[in-house]
Amino acid sequence: MIAALDVGTTKVSCFIARQDNAGGLRIVGIGQEVAHGIKAGVVTDMGAAEDAIRRAVERAETMAETRISKVYVSLSGGAPASSGATVSLEVSGRAIDESDIQRAFDEARAADPAGEREIVHAVPTAYELDGSVGIRDPKGMYGDDLHIRLHLITVARGALRNLLTCINRCDLDMAAPVISGYASGLACLVEDEMDLGVTLVDMGGGTTSLAAFFGGALVHAETIPLGGCHVTNDVARGLSTPVASAERMKRLFGSSIGGPADDREMIEVPQLGESDPSSAGQISRSLLVGIVRPRVEEIFELVRDRIDSSGVGEAGGRRVVLTGGGSQLQGVQELAEQILEKQIRLARPLPIPGLPRLADGPECATCAGLLLYAERKHNEPTVRRHRGAAYGPVPGPIGRISQWLHDNF
Repeated sequence: MIAALDVGTTKVSCFIARQDNAGGLRIVGIGQEVAHGIKAGVVTDMGAAEDAIRRAVERAETMAETRISKVYVSLSGGAPASSGATVSLEVSGRAIDESDIQRAFDEARAADPAGEREIVHAVPTAYELDGSVGIRDPKGMYGDDLHIRLHLITVARGALRNLLTCINRCDLDMAAPVISGYASGLACLVEDEMDLGVTLVDMGGGTTSLAAFFGGALVHAETIPLGGCHVTNDVARGLSTPVASAERMKRLFGSSIGGPADDREMIEVPQLGESDPSSAGQISRSLLVGIVRPRVEEIFELVRDRIDSSGVGEAGGRRVVLTGGGSQLQGVQELAEQILEKQIRLARPLPIPGLPRLADGPECATCAGLLLYAERKHNEPTVRRHRGAAYGPVPGPIGRISQWLHDNF
């Protein structure tokens, strides 16, 4: 069994999948719950977040008729940042094995042991063996000097620790944290896109995650603390309407591109504090578009600036893939083409057996990608070491009791 947990600002999703004899995945359980106690991917209320996570996991367990103890968890908060490191190893003419690759990861992680950030991913982007470049996988090869170029993704240690504690309080262990943009890329991108260069933009509720791929590897990742919730709040404030009503209007009538009939189309707007339906006012759709568009423009302008400042614009190529719940807003693709000046594709997760139609939309890309990450990546040395050393249960009597219950029941 493999379990994935997407802890977002607006919803918490849990997918449980079973590996078949051929090594493929089949989803057997799905649970979703409205998120509480989480803002911009960061836990702000431990009790409320714990309750939302527990409910989502219990629903997935009920559907799957099983109990889970470990989850792969998405991470969009903690200000994810990318950096590079090159590790040089002497292998003295013998065959290179996994222990050498592991040693490179350990050296990269130990470079700043007293820092305030935690390395979540150490992705090899290039190998050089005795001056030979372009090596995809050096394991089993012979040489003297091995140089490994690593892409390191770090997050604020406090944000990661708070999320870990919240998950442990739900009697779960974190198998590994995964940057949300990375997970969404695994779910939505095809192999050729990753090889030739692409930037994935996951438009979530509280954050927008960027992940650039080139040569089949993740070369850059970061998060912008703006998302669909900010658009909803703009509508609620601008029209003095409840947040729930603003969300409904955004989904049904909102657009980031105006149309010729917007001035003639009228929308009913419930007023704050009024329970009488007859007190609702009316506005033209053009007024709603005028509120929605500036915030979406701001998000894409920040995406453009981050791509340019990161230095991976050329590696990311001329192609941008949009996913996430925010990408379903009408007119998003057209506005993205205008601002980013790139080819834009709207994406949903690639098919996974057992994934129902109602749960295969762009808003579920991260959770589906977590399953693929667990399937493809969890045997890598860096993830194995991370899982045991950094993401075990929080020590203390409660943690020991939880572990005893997991081991015996």
